Amino acid sequence: MNKAELALAVAEKTGLSRRDTEQAISALLEIIQEQLISGDKVQLLGFGSFEVRERPAREGVHPVTREPMTIPASRVPVFKPGKMLRDTVHD
Repeated sequence: MNKAELALAVAEKTGLSRRDTEQAISALLEIIQEQLISGDKVQLLGFGSFEVRERPAREGVHPVTREPMTIPASRVPVFKPGKMLRDTVHD
């Protein structure tokens, strides 16, 4: 399901217009992104949480040349599903 399909499904469930729903979804995603950039965690109870984790620098191997290389440290966004979502999907 892509963003347009999600907006259409939400619009059908809520009775809102597709355009308003698309704007609301875009705003939600933008806010989550802004919070992660600023280092905050976003928790949606029952669904899950979004956060940024630090990956330390590590040694790796270049896939083409097979030369050893250092992979730099980075920050990566992570989604951790909540218990209710895990239990619902698992069943």
